[in-house]
Amino acid sequence: MRVEIGAFGVWRMARAVTPELAEQVEALGFGAIWLGGSPAGDLTLVEVLLDATDRIPIATGIVNMWRDESATVGESYRRIEAKHPGRFLLGVGIGHREAIELYQRPLEKMVDYLDGLDEAGVPREDVVLAALGPKALALAAVRTAGAHPYLTTPRHTGYARGVMGAGPLLAPEHKVVLDTDPGRARSEGRTVVSRYLDRVNYRNNLLREGWSETDLADGGSDRLVDALVLHGSVESVAAGLVAHREAGADHVGIQVLGDEPLEAYRELAEALLG
Repeated sequence: MRVEIGAFGVWRMARAVTPELAEQVEALGFGAIWLGGSPAGDLTLVEVLLDATDRIPIATGIVNMWRDESATVGESYRRIEAKHPGRFLLGVGIGHREAIELYQRPLEKMVDYLDGLDEAGVPREDVVLAALGPKALALAAVRTAGAHPYLTTPRHTGYARGVMGAGPLLAPEHKVVLDTDPGRARSEGRTVVSRYLDRVNYRNNLLREGWSETDLADGGSDRLVDALVLHGSVESVAAGLVAHREAGADHVGIQVLGDEPLEAYRELAEALLG
């Protein structure tokens, strides 16, 4: 893999990442900034953030294959790479079937899209694939630098590493709330997690992992929410993130919930990065 993203990064919805935040995250020592929420395939925001920083890589988590043609994304990648070589990791994926009218044959779409990126001159070592199930994980392992799973636990990370083998990048996202009040933190976590529990890809993945239909009902059981959204002291949250690394992750994208995340990221940087 060409782009060095370190052990821990910051994961935020693209609309919430400003050049000022990127500069502050870089100063904290994190290894990468992930742009979530299907950032546009013209990669304008990626370029703006790279222009504003000196060393930190930017990764997309993820450009949606149904919304942006591979040729368009390939052209954008070449522009970014020429200007900021070795600092951009292109995350791509198929998103949610509920949100895409044309969604069909997802594995075939992924293969065709990766073929298109090959034809557009995007090196496979600069691409990661959103992947949860065994077929997508296996595809990520052989056609890209690796996988970027979303809404998972260390147990899934261990499973994914088993499917992918020892070499490819495995970079899951994980949500956190730095709050020692369990009820308040769990409520904030459930507000976010509940948005995903009626989406087929996430439901199937969680059921495959061993969660029950009861766990997925009514916004998620306390046990499920606690697993998907780490909360508590900075030390306990940091330990939960390290558990992904111990299960086989190379990198963890940390999504601090809330509109004012910087202080939480500062505390986590001190705990995780020394």
